Amino acid sequence: MQTAHNLSFIALISNASLIVQIIMVGLLVISLLSWAYIFQKFATLRKARQQTIAFEERFWSGGTLQAIYKDVGNGTLDGPLARIFHAGMGEYLKARNAEATHNVSFLLDSSRRAMRAAYQREMDALESHLSFLASAGSVSPYIGLFGTVWGIMNAFRGLADVQQATLATVAPGIAEALIATAIGLFAAIPAVVAYNRFSNDTDRLAVRFENFIEEFSNILQRQS
Repeated sequence: MQTAHNLSFIALISNASLIVQIIMVGLLVISLLSWAYIFQKFATLRKARQQTIAFEERFWSGGTLQAIYKDVGNGTLDGPLARIFHAGMGEYLKARNAEATHNVSFLLDSSRRAMRAAYQREMDALESHLSFLASAGSVSPYIGLFGTVWGIMNAFRGLADVQQATLATVAPGIAEALIATAIGLFAAIPAVVAYNRFSNDTDRLAVRFENFIEEFSNILQRQS
């Protein structure tokens, strides 16, 4: 009964060396931050997809560009794609009212540059914290492995003063060390899965945004 108590999860953590405990705490912090970013990014990408679908339905429903531009400006339509459209349409209208209204290339280039700048801002926002998830997924197992190696070193160093080493004397130290690897994997696996999923979702949105920029540029070219 005493051996089982000493090998419990909480007892192993509390009895681990200070370095291993610091590593465990660091991995737990990384895990908590990862889960916070996972939930945040899931909600952000889901909202962005819904807003993109709603804007595309409104845009291709046959309404005038000026009416759609007004809806985006007053907040009736929102989302990354709506803001990209608003930036391009707004720059197009400004350029059309300038002195070079007869220059079609000037109008289209101004609108395209504005949409590209807005596109980059939206993608930066959608890709925020993905680098942290990638780093957490790739680094956490090695951090946990370092804690395991350190703990096993201490366990075997503690056997130097023992006359007869048995499994009962070695098991607690090794078990304490292996917990660091387990916590590292616990932090890494969700981060890797979430990073792959969110990266794929972000790439798909990026393709939709780029296609819209090209299609909207073609519409402006025909109207010019």
